Amino acid sequence: MNAPLSPTPRTTIRRGKDRSVADRERLHAFLADALVAHVGVVVDGCPRVLPTAFAADVDGPDDGGTLYVHGSVAADWLLRAIERDVCVTITELDGLVAARSAFNHSMNYRSAVVIGRARIVKGGAELAHALELIVDQMIPGRWRTLRPATRKELAATAVLAVPLAEASMKQRAGGPVADPSDIEAGVWGGHIPMRRVAFAPVGDNDSRGAVPEDVRLRAEQFDGATEVGLDGV
Repeated sequence: MNAPLSPTPRTTIRRGKDRSVADRERLHAFLADALVAHVGVVVDGCPRVLPTAFAADVDGPDDGGTLYVHGSVAADWLLRAIERDVCVTITELDGLVAARSAFNHSMNYRSAVVIGRARIVKGGAELAHALELIVDQMIPGRWRTLRPATRKELAATAVLAVPLAEASMKQRAGGPVADPSDIEAGVWGGHIPMRRVAFAPVGDNDSRGAVPEDVRLRAEQFDGATEVGLDGV
């Protein structure tokens, strides 16, 4: 059985509890859908928040599963994060909420916060597995079409692993909160649903032949209303 979300004081949701998600499986589904993570670390007493590619292995070796965060061995922030607590946030914007007052304007979104002690993935099978997950998070099935990574490439790549045990998630969907007096005033209220949209893939000058199936299918996925998190989903 999956442990509940928000299991510690650091991940307990105190504001907007009505938007909190308690089901860990919904967190797993969100992590499978999202594309960009932001990693927060403290470097020389100054907080830094960096965007990066990521992937999750819910059956990974860490407590609660493993969140893999991509980086470079030359990145100072990543080296400083090793064996320290980090905060990873993932957010997807699903809509803009136009209310009848400035106070009630909002956004529809899905967001997760993961806090945990980061470790460096030290090569071998786990590093290859983590990189495969990260590549396929962007374009599913892409990894198996690529040549094997070289020693030089692997030596220049760093991956952080963060336990998924200490996590929280929030989600908002639908229209605005409306005060009765504002409704009576006749001001329009509602929301603007949003989704990712991909354009046709563009090959570089050295590409030959048709767009490969994995790339084509990924672009087509963002060409319809199949996104997780839209109203009613």
